[in-house]
Amino acid sequence: MMAIIGMFFQDGLTGSAWGDWANYTASPLRAFENELGVQAPVGFWDPAGFTADGSVEDFKRRRATEIKHGRISMLATMGYITPEITGKFPGYLSPSAGLKFADVPNGLAAISKVPAAGWGQILAYMAFCEVSQEQTPGSAAYAGDFGFKVLTSSDPAEKTKKLNAEIANGRLAMMAIIGMFFQDGLTGSAWGDWANYTASPLRAFENELGVQAPVGFWDPAGFTADGSVEDFKRRRATEIKHGRISMLATMGYITPEITGKFPGYLSPSAGLKFADVPNGLAAISKVPAAGWGQILAYMAFCEVSQEQTPGSAAYAGDFGFKVLTSSDPAEKTKKLNAEIANGRLAMMAIIGMFFQDGLTGSAWGDWANYTASPLRAFENELGVQAPVGFWDPAGFTADGSVEDFKRRRATEIKHGRISMLATMGYITPEITGKFPGYLSPSAGLKSADVPNGLAAISKVPAAGWGQILAYMAFCEVSQEQTPGSAAYAGDFGFKVLTSSDPAEKTKKLNAEIANGRLAMMAIIGMFFQDGLTGSAWGDWANYTASPLRAFENEMGAQPPFGFWDPVGFTADGDVDAYKRRRQTEIKHGRIAMLATMGYMTPEITGKWPGFLSPSAGLKFEDVPNGLAAISKVPVEGWAQILGWMAFCETSKSQAPGTPGAVGDFGWKLITSDDPVVKERKLASELANGRLAMVAIMGMFFQDGLTGSAFGDFAIKQGSAWLAFENELGVQAPVGFWDPAGFTADGSVENFKRRRQTELKHGRISMLATMGYITPEITGKFPGYLSPSAGLKFADVPNGLAAISKVPAAGWGQILAYMAFCEVSQDQSAGTPAAAGDFGFKVLTSSDPAEKTKKLSAELANGRLAMMAIIGMFFQDGLTGSAWGDWANYTASPLR
Repeated sequence: MMAIIGMFFQDGLTGSAWGDWANYTASPLRAFENELGVQAPVGFWDPAGFTADGSVEDFKRRRATEIKHGRISMLATMGYITPEITGKFPGYLSPSAGLKFADVPNGLAAISKVPAAGWGQILAYMAFCEVSQEQTPGSAAYAGDFGFKVLTSSDPAEKTKKLNAEIANGRLAMMAIIGMFFQDGLTGSAWGDWANYTASPLRAFENELGVQAPVGFWDPAGFTADGSVEDFKRRRATEIKHGRISMLATMGYITPEITGKFPGYLSPSAGLKFADVPNGLAAISKVPAAGWGQILAYMAFCEVSQEQTPGSAAYAGDFGFKVLTSSDPAEKTKKLNAEIANGRLAMMAIIGMFFQDGLTGSAWGDWANYTASPLRAFENELGVQAPVGFWDPAGFTADGSVEDFKRRRATEIKHGRISMLATMGYITPEITGKFPGYLSPSAGLKSADVPNGLAAISKVPAAGWGQILAYMAFCEVSQEQTPGSAAYAGDFGFKVLTSSDPAEKTKKLNAEIANGRLAMMAIIGMFFQDGLTGSAWGDWANYTASPLRAFENEMGAQPPFGFWDPVGFTADGDVDAYKRRRQTEIKHGRIAMLATMGYMTPEITGKWPGFLSPSAGLKFEDVPNGLAAISKVPVEGWAQILGWMAFCETSKSQAPGTPGAVGDFGWKLITSDDPVVKERKLASELANGRLAMVAIMGMFFQDGLTGSAFGDFAIKQGSAWLAFENELGVQAPVGFWDPAGFTADGSVENFKRRRQTELKHGRISMLATMGYITPEITGKFPGYLSPSAGLKFADVPNGLAAISKVPAAGWGQILAYMAFCEVSQDQSAGTPAAAGDFGFKVLTSSDPAEKTKKLSAELANGRLAMMAIIGMFFQDGLTGSAWGDWANYTASPLR
């Protein structure tokens, strides 16, 4: 997930799948790369394509707006934080109203307390800021320089640095204040004060083992909603056992990769050596019957050797093992807590390892070696699209059977087509209404009597089911679908989904498979919503006590959320402002629906024949899909677009209170003489418009990232990022990944120097990570660390605090060992040590392939350890404890 986000990010930055920035001198992303706010490591970033037209005027106008929004957000953020830390001013905010500063709550709730004169002062100050400076384009203030001493300087470089810092801080503040508004709106408190919710079912078990900061007690699935202590303890006992098994399994995956396997025989009678047992899931097939017997016997011993009835020590996870218990109750609790946390981590880890192993057929998933992998057998089939490629997490194709694959593909295409029809069947009646007249005259059943969604099943008459089945039978028997036929691969000869051009036909069938997959997900979601709420669109009407119902009778308030305003736009209860925003939302939604269809339609149906502009010799087929089309629209086209927009704005009165103000322009499709039907249609349109706004943003993002309306990754094969793709540490599915562009100069010498440094950092991080974890699990050495100083091992705290306890002689030993590691091997360029091979038996081998595999595994583990130790340092620095024991910090401002 992190990797693919990085790829999208780098592609969006550079306009290339592998981000060779140097080649893209003409990229529109480079037009403003020297402006304020362009900072490493991201550079100039505009995923929404606001600057795609290269307009300097528009850029500067948006920049002026961004700076103002950032300043307001910084003030707002400080306004949230400061009263919590420093307290409030003494005395009165409004003596005439008898309102003290202490009476004003923090956060959104403060809005209701500000007197009219206060709003007047706020607006007056805003007006002063706007009019007291010359802000016309080209002025200093237009670029954010208001002459404040703190944000400017007589030194141009220093002034640029300060304005850059301000823009960065403003962006951070905009994100922060949105988060604060969301938290405030969600909890009713500026800091989400949990202490007020004493009756919450989430608090029933908050003092149990495993409840740790920053999450606290977390039960998103609601297992403890019934408050049953008995059930909680039973599940906790199960969780501890699963965690212990997962920790053993995780170590069982990792250890043979790092240390190698035991010498000798696992089963002398069967002639089976330890070295013959593969790592990972494949090992299961090698365990002899006697081995399974021993495993089961050990499991049985663990279960019966301790008293585990409810209330016993073992039932709560305390089996008396010295490493996991203590005579000190606080220490024992701490160790059991640490074990539960590590067990949870191990459960996640082992699931990921199983998944990787099942995907690649290898415990560490070295994709490059598996040219014959069954997962690669079908990578050139229809439906294999970037960036995922061929994806079969359930392992349906693990047997490599082409016959089974094609049979499943034929089934997938049919399921996708049915799902697309079903999805449209859910949506269409909500938008267009139902057919007039009777569905079954003999039964007196009108089309209007059939409810939407799952409830419709009960209304379909027997003859209707007969027709449905007959049509399904016709689809099955009217075409030759034996293996090898065109229809078997999904080509039924429909003009919209095929073509005489093989490449175009492949593209259309690929698009259909992708849309079918999306529809299968969509219809499952619709079924889930319908089954959950008893309504095709999730009838919220049963929830009369909801606090979210302030504007619930307005259009667009639909289940399962009802009226949803996490940012608090409607917190002031201003109906006029609400209706103005609603009018804007409807227009944005309509534009987004048109734009979304404009993306999809040419991909599925093809483009119009003939000329878009005969005078310019521009054919419809010459216009690319997506954002790239903007550059091809002739002047007259823009005039027509603007003319149509002007007509929509002026042809119907949109003054407050008119039908046009609420989106009713009189179009037959979206209105009705029946007020109830009209309201339902407009509400449906709002919902679809919201979906389209999200969809078009995703499409713009994908287009901006890949340079293609549907993200064709295949064209990016000449990237300079491929220079080091065969080096150690390049592993599937990411391949060679350098988002910061360290290797952009193509210097092999620099790459190898950085690789050498990375290896050392990784090794130090692995040691440091183990140094954090081991004392928590196994305890510390007995005796003295420094007899002369009277310092025992037990006196040395874990984590960063240990630094203050290391005696001078200890630092000397550490530095001496580091020096020894540096000088005891020749590490000049080209030597084995320069590439990380120090001759340690555990990390090398006489077999070159095995040695490469081990060094690659070490690199991967070192990278993981670097991330882990940074997280541990951060947690330690934040909480003052190596494992962040939140319970000790009763005075923390975070509480």
